[in-house]
Amino acid sequence: MKYYVVADIHGFYDEFIAALVEKGFFTDSEPHKLIVCGDLFDRGMQAYELQKFILDLLAKNEVILIRGNHEDLALELLNEWANYSYLKLHHYSNGTIDTVCQLLVKTLDDLNHDADCFGKEFLQNPYIQTIIPAMLDYYETEHYIFVHGWIPCTVLNISCTTPEYIFIDNWRNSDKKAWDKARWLNGMEAAHSGVTESGKTIVCGHWHCSFGHSHYEGDGGEFDNNPNFTPYYGNGIIALDTCTAISRKVNCIVIDD
Repeated sequence: MKYYVVADIHGFYDEFIAALVEKGFFTDSEPHKLIVCGDLFDRGMQAYELQKFILDLLAKNEVILIRGNHEDLALELLNEWANYSYLKLHHYSNGTIDTVCQLLVKTLDDLNHDADCFGKEFLQNPYIQTIIPAMLDYYETEHYIFVHGWIPCTVLNISCTTPEYIFIDNWRNSDKKAWDKARWLNGMEAAHSGVTESGKTIVCGHWHCSFGHSHYEGDGGEFDNNPNFTPYYGNGIIALDTCTAISRKVNCIVIDD
């Protein structure tokens, strides 16, 4: 099977489609699927268009969706709606509220006017009812593992500049709490700490590729000094997050496995 793999689209539909066109997704006559390694929305302004496209692929069984930390934020917002979670600053700074407005085709004034109705309508949206329930913690093929942040592992001194990552043998059987934490991990740091899966390459998103290029290759800075947002390839890892809000591009790789 051939897989077209992207991550962290964040609502930038035009940039996402441009990446698929460049790689030949729409003209490929052989069996193929799209894999999205989390974070469909929040940041860009085309959530409605992106949702329609993803729903169409789901209906045709042509997409594999991996759950990201921004999907967790959407559920957090919804689950705590009655406690006025929509007033919390991080739901605005992360783009969650903006995405809800886009998907419901409403404005912040609509939210402020009737928050209860707004929340009930969001609950029934396909993002909540169809897309997120279809998402996986990870997807595995013969040679690859697809995740959002990284596989579950033990992290020591996480607040330090050089945290220590420790491999967990039975990470595939990790509970929800472990996967919730794993979606926030920097896969490039974890891989360079030795947390990889033998005989496999882990493909991830979440953390901007320029981190790996800057820290491990000396290629540019993370956000200035000519940052390199192209896919980062390392021992046991391919990282894809191109920080689309800054680069205005979406990374797409093609894997035949």
